[in-house]
Formats: sequence, structure tokens, C-alpha cells
Amino acid sequence: MRTSVVTLCSRPRLGHLERQLEAVGASIPTSGDAVERLVVWIGDDAPPTLDAELTVHLPPGSDGLRLAAGRNAGAALAIDRGADLIVFLDADCVPGPALLDRYREASDRHPGAVLCGPVTYLQPGVDVTDRRALAAATAPHAARPNPDDGAERVASEDEYPLFWSLSFATSASTWSRSGGFDERYEGYGGEDTDFAFTLSASRTPLVWVGGAHAYHQHHETQRPPWQHFDDILRNGARFADRWGTWPMTGWLEAFAQAGAVRRIGDDWVRVQPTGPSSPSTAATSAAATGSGA
Repeated sequence: MRTSVVTLCSRPRLGHLERQLEAVGASIPTSGDAVERLVVWIGDDAPPTLDAELTVHLPPGSDGLRLAAGRNAGAALAIDRGADLIVFLDADCVPGPALLDRYREASDRHPGAVLCGPVTYLQPGVDVTDRRALAAATAPHAARPNPDDGAERVASEDEYPLFWSLSFATSASTWSRSGGFDERYEGYGGEDTDFAFTLSASRTPLVWVGGAHAYHQHHETQRPPWQHFDDILRNGARFADRWGTWPMTGWLEAFAQAGAVRRIGDDWVRVQPTGPSSPSTAATSAAATGSGA
């Protein structure tokens, strides 16, 4: 069997990506399956030399980083290169030692499903190269299911919005049937929830995979993410046009409290052209979509 680990990255997360590539190389499944690392460089600059089997360049679009198109491009390359299983990891995330094994086992038991493992947001200073340090820091995000190690649970209908693109996997055949991500989404947010709603509409099972731990490396971020203000409104409106409801409502409510948007009927409407000129930066791990860039 052949597994491809697909990662999107741009310059701000290069250090995180390098640690991820090292960790993937150190966590080859015990089954001895072939594993290759595919990086889709989504920045506007040329990609650097990376310790990966393949790096391709997908420049930004007119509205920003092309996260949806990047994942689709990475998956297409993986399939062309013979992948049976495609594992998607955010550039900020390092895999736990058992992540690839657990995803492979879950794929064997649920061949037509999309698989999601638990993600731990690390505090500053955790050495991601130390397996004991990662084990001690393991505390999966409480808003997502966390089955016992080695167990899986099929998601209920109301759990599909909990899908995250930080860490997920699927067989090549299931990916092809899914149609991938909607490439009209550019910039931050919305494309992963749209993908989850598409899975639900097509009755593709979503499965929570115990023990497939990923660890989100710490970096500073803004809360709310004013740097993504325009993206959230644009992508949120696109999502609402398709599905009749808005995603990212927590951020929209935070923008509303700051006077930047307001709710009119079922829509969120801009009140001021941009966010605050000097937003505060919270020293916390970013719950980023896609590349985390």
C-alpha cells in the first residue's frame, strides 16, 4: 500500500513545515507501507528546497491563498503517483507516532469514509521532536470527538460541521468520488466546512479515528482574525448562498461586537471597510484553516 501525506504551506510557516516533514519521515507505519510527502507551496514566491518527495507551486489567486485548489492539486498528484491513502496535514501540525498507522487501519475498516483524528493545540516550548513530550502534552481539542486509541466512531449528521482540515485522510477512490474542495473559495475560511457539508449531502461517512493524534505547533495569532476580515465575509457569503447558513459565526459575532459588521436578516453586512487599525495579538495557538499562513 502507498500513502501520500499532502501539506500546503507558504513562507510564514516554513519552520513548522520542516518539523512536520521530519516527523513524518520518522513515523513510517509499522506495516512497512510506502510513504511519500507531497508539499503544495501556495505562496507567491518560489518554493524552497524541502525534504519532501515532491514540491509543486500553486500561486495565490486574486483573493488570496488557494487552499481549496491546493488540496485538490495535492490529491491529484498523490493519485497520479499511485497513492491508496491520502493524508492531509496542516503545515502547522506534526503527526503523532501512530497517526499514519491509525489512519491506515481505519481506512481498511471504513474504505468509503473520510477520516478525522484528534488534534492537540500545543503550548509554547513543547519539543515536537520528543515523543515523550508530545505524549505528555496530549490534550485533544474538546469540541471534537476523541475515541479510544485504536477505535473509530461514525459521525452523526449533526457532527459534520466539526470537520477540520488540519488532519484528515481518505482513500484515493473516496476522494475521487467526493469531488474534492470547491476551488471558488480563496483566502481564509469556509472551504473545509463546505467540503464537510458536501460529504453529508452525498452521504459519505465521516469517521472519528482514535489514536490518530496530530499536534498543532504554537504560533501567535489575532483573535478575532482581523487579517482575514475580508476573506471571512466573502467566503462566508459564498457558503451561505449555497447552504443557507453562515459558517465561522464565532468570528462574525466577534467582529460585530467590535462594530465592524452587523446582522441584517440572515446576512452579515459590513459596517466599516476594514477591521481595527491596530488589533491586539493573542499569544495563542492559531485555529487556522489550511496552511495556517
